[in-house]
Amino acid sequence: MFKSHWLPLIIFLLAAFTAAAIGGGSTAASVREWYPDLNKPSWNPPSWVFGPAWTLLYTLMSIATWRIWLRRAEIPGATTTLRLHGLQLILNALWSILFFGIRHPDLALIEIVILWLLLATLQFRLYRQDRLAALLWAPYLAWVTFAASLNAAIWWLN
Repeated sequence: MFKSHWLPLIIFLLAAFTAAAIGGGSTAASVREWYPDLNKPSWNPPSWVFGPAWTLLYTLMSIATWRIWLRRAEIPGATTTLRLHGLQLILNALWSILFFGIRHPDLALIEIVILWLLLATLQFRLYRQDRLAALLWAPYLAWVTFAASLNAAIWWLN
C-alpha cells in the first residue's frame, strides 16, 4: 500500500523541491550581490518571507497534483494536467534563472506571464477535476500573481 499510495506524493515533492533547488542555485549569489542594489517598490516583502512561502507553495502544489494522480483513471484529462504540472515546474525554475541567474528582469517578466497563464489554466483544470486540489493550488496562483507584479515593478523602477 505504501508504494502505490504514498510513493507518488514523495516523487511529486522531490520534483517540486528539485525545481526549487535549481532556482535557488541561480538565486544565491544575486540575492547578496545584485538584488539589494535594485530599486524596489515599497510593498516588496522582506527577504525572510520567500523561503517559508515557497516551501508551503511547493508542498501544496505537490499534494494537489498527487490528488489528480491518485484518481487519474477516473478523471478525464488527468494525464494532460499532470504533464502541465511538469511544464510549470520547468517554467518556475526558469524564472529564477532569468531574473536572478542572468539578471534580466525584462526576460523574467515575459516568462512569468507565460507561467501565470499556465498556472491559471491548471487552476481551471483542477477546479473541474478535483475541487480540493484547486483549493490547494490557489495560493500558488495568487503568489505568482504577486510575484509577477513585483517583477514588473522592479523592471519598471530599474
